[in-house]
Amino acid sequence: MVPSSKNQVWGSFFLIMVGTLVSISMELFIGPAKHQPLDSDGTIPSYHLHNFEHANISLNFFIYAAFSIIFDKIIPSTPAQYGLTLFLGAVAFVQELLLFHLHSTDHKGVEGQYHWLLQIIIFSSLTTTLLGIPFPKSFLNSFVRSYSIMFQGIWLMVIGVMLWTPDFIPKGCFLNSEEGRKVVRCHHQGSTRRANSLVNIQFSWYLVGVTVFALFT
Repeated sequence: MVPSSKNQVWGSFFLIMVGTLVSISMELFIGPAKHQPLDSDGTIPSYHLHNFEHANISLNFFIYAAFSIIFDKIIPSTPAQYGLTLFLGAVAFVQELLLFHLHSTDHKGVEGQYHWLLQIIIFSSLTTTLLGIPFPKSFLNSFVRSYSIMFQGIWLMVIGVMLWTPDFIPKGCFLNSEEGRKVVRCHHQGSTRRANSLVNIQFSWYLVGVTVFALFT
């Protein structure tokens, strides 16, 4: 690996580490409701379980980035280093997939639809990361992996905006405060089905847009 390329890769890993630390801080410590994430007896309160789950996802990606730098220092530019780095990435994606699938919060209805589609993207990232170990020189696999990771980030931002911005809540639905967090609820089944269909349409639009962008770049 040439020095300039190594600096770029390390810069990406350091950026991941900083971003994940910020994410963990926001989930556990920032905000009046989170400055004490544990109860007085040292247990995790039920309304903070989802914060710890999100923080654990960020923690595993921090470990991935940190050990990738360590591997690059100890065993630079070898198949073993590349394979171990992909293995760490796959572990992070496995944990992310399981935590979103087994999430402690109620992911029924609109929120559940957004997270179910997110799991499909995460599974794609996981699969292509694992395939990168036996096929390190496959351009197509590397392209699809980068594409799925980019799409995952975009879809996470879409979830954050669409689920907690009152103006974007589908017709017939509303934001309801439950156990210290806002949840989208609908007045009846018809509104829920319509909202889920809108999520599917939105996902299709982003899928097309991200695909066109990736192919052109």
